[in-house]
Amino acid sequence: MRNRLKALRVARGWTQADLGDRLGVSRQAIIALESDRHDPSLDLAYRIAALFGEPVEAIFQNPHA
Repeated sequence: MRNRLKALRVARGWTQADLGDRLGVSRQAIIALESDRHDPSLDLAYRIAALFGEPVEAIFQNPHA
């Protein structure tokens, strides 16, 4: 699932570890999400959206649309 996670993180000056800490996940999880090797759970996608103040659809591209 393509996403804008890296661009949003970098725009705020956060490291992958910073973002992981804010979301309660490991830096490795952030790496996997940013490189499209892993899709987030629905819960994690909503936490990411809330953290960045954007709707889920603005961060994650629906591969079925």
